[in-house]
Amino acid sequence: MKTPRLEIYPDRIKYNAESVIKLCKSKNVSVACVTKVTSAHIDVADAMIRAGADMLADSRVENLFNLRKAGLKIPLLLLRLPTPSEAYDVVRTADISLNSSLVTLKALSSAATLQRLKHKVIIMVDVGDLREGVWPDHLIEILKDAKDLPGIEIIGLGCNLACYGGVIPSVQNMTRLVELRNMCRAETGLALETLSGGNSSGLPLLASGNMPREINHFRIGEAIILGRNVIDRSPWQGTRQDTCIGVAEAIEVEKKTSIPIGERGQDAFGETQEFIDRGIRKRAICNIGRQDVVVDGITPYDPGIIVLGGSSDHLILDVEKSEKPLQVGDEISFFPGYGALLALSTSSYVHKYVIRG
Repeated sequence: MKTPRLEIYPDRIKYNAESVIKLCKSKNVSVACVTKVTSAHIDVADAMIRAGADMLADSRVENLFNLRKAGLKIPLLLLRLPTPSEAYDVVRTADISLNSSLVTLKALSSAATLQRLKHKVIIMVDVGDLREGVWPDHLIEILKDAKDLPGIEIIGLGCNLACYGGVIPSVQNMTRLVELRNMCRAETGLALETLSGGNSSGLPLLASGNMPREINHFRIGEAIILGRNVIDRSPWQGTRQDTCIGVAEAIEVEKKTSIPIGERGQDAFGETQEFIDRGIRKRAICNIGRQDVVVDGITPYDPGIIVLGGSSDHLILDVEKSEKPLQVGDEISFFPGYGALLALSTSSYVHKYVIRG
């Protein structure tokens, strides 16, 4: 197999998905399995469907279009707020989208009417993380303005946490979402049956039994694909973490000093690096770089290998204490974190291989 590569293990992802979905179903929560960190890889999507996903979700219309083109018979949810300019494609491709703008809702309405379709929307509310969402003070106003738009159906409210501001889902902010829904019901007459309580970050609260029972929809990606509790990145109960593995190839192995020699300025990315003096060490350069992966977001399979950094095209490793002596042509495996996996999946320079079992 060629390098650099991303090895994807869909059967392991299915195992994780079954575990997470089982927990959610026990709490009467439906699950939108999020495919975006693997760029909606069809084998990953299939694994999620086989595990019992209620719908698939992604942030990119292009990814959803590819899933639709593949003939998957499951509802599709667009996660990132759509732009008015892509309304026609959104309505044509996604069954449901998350929204917070009346301008966009009107564009979706026009696009749905033109195509003689009914497009469902979830209105996002900002409960503190300061990413997307209508501020609560304006929620009733936007619902009143949008509820009678032709071609769209407002099915519920949602919120997003632990992405931008790092705010952790709590009884307080989840109860706030429930209270806002109840208030909106009374003011607008909308049923708003769906309450989408967030992403993988909500699983600990759900598992504890303290999630308000009215929260009935989750959007789950990282906990399934990487088997991680996104609050602290510890392994999530009942999952495995070897679902996706990156592999690079050594293109140079040399003994070198730990500290650059000479007057130093900024590197190629405009940064000033700090170096630890470990003396003369064996270093390996690999055929992958910051164009393809988040260098700080990978963990080598070999615990004796230290990630030193990287340039656009090169990964630089300290292999002085690697478990086996390395030479040019040897492969080095690593476990990617969320950001690293996102980059590996997106890069056209990284070969993708599906491995069963």
